[in-house]
Amino acid sequence: MPVENSHPSFEFIRSENIESLNVNVEEYKHKVTGAMHYHIAADQDENVFLVAFRTVPMDSKGVAHILEHTALCGSEHYPVRDPFFMMTRRSLNTFMNALTSSDWTAYPFASQNRKDYFNLLDIYLDATFFSRLDPLDFAQEGHRVEFEEADNAQSDLVYKGVVLNEMKGAMSSPISTLWQTTTKYLFPSVTYHYNSGGDPESITDLTYDELLAFYRSHYHPSNAVFMTFGNIPAAELQSRIEEQALSSFEHLDINITVTDEKRIFAPVRVEEAYALDEEDVSGKTHHVMAWLLGHSIDLMAQLKAHLLSLVLLDNSASPLRYALESCDLGSAPSPLCGLEDSNRQMSFMCGLEGSEPDKAAAFEKLVMETLQRVAEEGVPQSMIEAQLHQLELGQREISGGSYPYGLSLIMSSISSAIHRGDPIALLNLDPVLDELRELIKDPDFIPSMVRELLINNDHLVRLSLRPDNKMTERKEQDEKDKLAARKAGLSEEQTQFIIDQAAALEARQMQEDDESILPKVTLDDVPVDMHVPSSEKQMLDGQPLDWYGQGTNGLVYQEVVIDMPELTEEELQIMPLFSYCMTELGCGERSYQENQQYHVQVSGGVNAFTTMRGAIDDEQNVSGYFVISGKALLRNQDVLSELLNETLHEARFDETKRLREIVSQQRSRKEQSITGQGHSLAIMAAAARLSPSARVDQQSRGLESIRFVKQLDKQLDDPAALQALSDKLSAIHQKLKNAPRKFLLVAEPEQRDALVASMAAHWHAPSQQAAVSSLKLLPTRETVKQLWTTSTQVSFCAKAYPTVPVDHADAAPLTILGDFLRNGYLHRAIREKGGAYGSGAGQDSGDAVFRFFSYRDPRLTETLDDFDKSIAWLLENEHEASKLEEAILGVVSSIDKPSSPAGEAKGAYHSALFGRTAEQRRAFRQRILSVSIDDLKRVASCYLKPEMASIAAVTSVEKAKALADQFEVIAL
Repeated sequence: MPVENSHPSFEFIRSENIESLNVNVEEYKHKVTGAMHYHIAADQDENVFLVAFRTVPMDSKGVAHILEHTALCGSEHYPVRDPFFMMTRRSLNTFMNALTSSDWTAYPFASQNRKDYFNLLDIYLDATFFSRLDPLDFAQEGHRVEFEEADNAQSDLVYKGVVLNEMKGAMSSPISTLWQTTTKYLFPSVTYHYNSGGDPESITDLTYDELLAFYRSHYHPSNAVFMTFGNIPAAELQSRIEEQALSSFEHLDINITVTDEKRIFAPVRVEEAYALDEEDVSGKTHHVMAWLLGHSIDLMAQLKAHLLSLVLLDNSASPLRYALESCDLGSAPSPLCGLEDSNRQMSFMCGLEGSEPDKAAAFEKLVMETLQRVAEEGVPQSMIEAQLHQLELGQREISGGSYPYGLSLIMSSISSAIHRGDPIALLNLDPVLDELRELIKDPDFIPSMVRELLINNDHLVRLSLRPDNKMTERKEQDEKDKLAARKAGLSEEQTQFIIDQAAALEARQMQEDDESILPKVTLDDVPVDMHVPSSEKQMLDGQPLDWYGQGTNGLVYQEVVIDMPELTEEELQIMPLFSYCMTELGCGERSYQENQQYHVQVSGGVNAFTTMRGAIDDEQNVSGYFVISGKALLRNQDVLSELLNETLHEARFDETKRLREIVSQQRSRKEQSITGQGHSLAIMAAAARLSPSARVDQQSRGLESIRFVKQLDKQLDDPAALQALSDKLSAIHQKLKNAPRKFLLVAEPEQRDALVASMAAHWHAPSQQAAVSSLKLLPTRETVKQLWTTSTQVSFCAKAYPTVPVDHADAAPLTILGDFLRNGYLHRAIREKGGAYGSGAGQDSGDAVFRFFSYRDPRLTETLDDFDKSIAWLLENEHEASKLEEAILGVVSSIDKPSSPAGEAKGAYHSALFGRTAEQRRAFRQRILSVSIDDLKRVASCYLKPEMASIAAVTSVEKAKALADQFEVIAL
């Protein structure tokens, strides 16, 4: 790209076209401050912005994390209390957030609307470079002490703070504790030794002055990296960045960086404990081995390490994963297995969960013997080539998940930019992949890496993390003792300060800011239409096929969609297990190991799942489908068709030893997932008896499924029970093979004829189609009042009400009502005042349910009361039309949020399966735009009645005990 096309304040360094991604990446440097700007120019309307700062705390007080929160609470040009959350509802953004990593803090957003994009750009630049950092915001977002009874200095002191409660929730997860403890020993002297999010026991030591000092030293353009994506030219972006921010700064002589960790020359073997509030703690120990490797910015070294990790751990055919899965030392491989490449120095980890403390030495012996065997015997060449194929496929795929595509590219390269490497090289893997193809021809390629990086590498930590069912009690007592000692030492002046701060903070939280100073989009900026890709319909030997021509960058996506047959309650409950086993067990003549390896060689993955929803006019009328889905590079289309066909017809469920391992692994995964998705689990529990599909969700994916899998895991020690489970899975398989089916095919438009012909060669209609009864679910419309107990320091609350399905006229105002209540009441009451990490409300028109929820919440009954108070607030007050517009904008931006080309096609197809056609979706969107405040009050008074509420929460044993007379208490 010519120099003259960049802004005069920036020096153009280079550009590189990356053909496999269809983008041009440009690198610039701000002439005065030295800030770097990487722009990914793409023919995409969804533009992305990110500014990141190198943040390297040297303690676990959470300064970088609390600063990330506090910086968004008001700035020089936007001196309102909460510009970030206010902008989330004055915007058509497709993504807004802020992220704290181990050595950087980033502020990203995305939007498809140019006006909105530049509005958000101004907000983000001012928030990061000109933040006010009010002490009251530090008290709200970080930590503070208050008297339990606000005006009563005789009552006990308590800690409050959003980040404090967020991290109490995060560190309730054993896996988070496992990760932090492992890195504490693996990195004894650099920033990764500490918890960048903040250790709850250390957060309360952070002072406001320390926060200010960290901001001044770290949030400067000389320590910043800008990364952008989309069709807005770099020069136009740089003009705004210069004008709004960088022109106010001089160069700062600062070089914040992570130094290399000092090498240790003998393995460290250590045992620590984590809190687990269960009587029986047997089989709950984690073992991990972790090695420190080389620099992540060395692209060849990074890709070689990735390849080694995939070869050793990717699937059950991989030697190290197989050893971990099939041994009797634990229940499952650890979630920490694999390569960590985001830190300055990479690390490789492997581990076991569901073990005992005395198995540590045997675990280490198993790992080292497996590695030694690989070093001596090598691995099949086909295994290495298959994993290189996965790297190529990952390079080409246009993803679309939790991040917009452009942000996914940015996040994949941010670590290299932060560590002053070459993020452009990290995006353009093709040259390095070509080099790797030559290197892997050497039979000693993998063995030599195993010897060098692992066997002969003494910078090794072996950690055993055992459960302690008294630790929570000790921690809580320690906190009470600290607070009691602090209270006892308070002077009159200090006591008054605590009372005055609480009053000042409450007044600040209740103040009405002048929102007019913030930029906004309006309903006039909303596109008239929504984009829904359309399909071409044809038949494959009498079986329906939907073809979507989309820009998939050389990949093809196929799905076999089978009408869900009639299943028993037990069969419905084990459907997730069946779906998982269908691709994890053997197929035809291939064993499960051979099958998994074959998948890796020829595809980007094959998976199976069920999808189930109520009709658009009756939530009690549920239909469902079983889907086998796969993707592959275009050259493997024919093999993919054959593989999906084999998976449907020849999947085997007779490998009972492997089946036993899978159930044990699923139990571990489900138990570990509770605190990470506690709000979703609470919502499912609250809605479980309000519709048939919600009941199935609770049984197959919710809290009931966790109890079920724990019971099943215990039963399978009996060989007869294991064989019975195998027979049940085979019976489900037989029903699915006989059920009617249809097909979905997505690829680039010009490939249609060849791809359809390839599918037609493999998919013939059954010669004798057996009569199969369709899925039938019994109707249900009942409420619950439950507390589910687990090991957690915070709660997750939910309240659900029966409402209407999507085709009902009231579905649109109920959908808007969720955003309106969150924006106007819930955010302030539950997050800001209550200290929960998050809260919200929303309509689920598939189940015809309106749900309230809170996330990582220090309160329980008070939050349930706040749900009710939000309804009263709506009904008893007059509301501005502008607040309604903000709620509508939020819903419309969610509806219009783009996905990947393949993701949009799949979404359109699966929506249409359940009656959510393009026409129906457009009509619903139009109804959304027409909702009035009177509509909101009407539907709230009609549907959100106290006697109709269904309540569930995930909480601690202690909190549940105190409420046992009001709720059904269920132990997980």
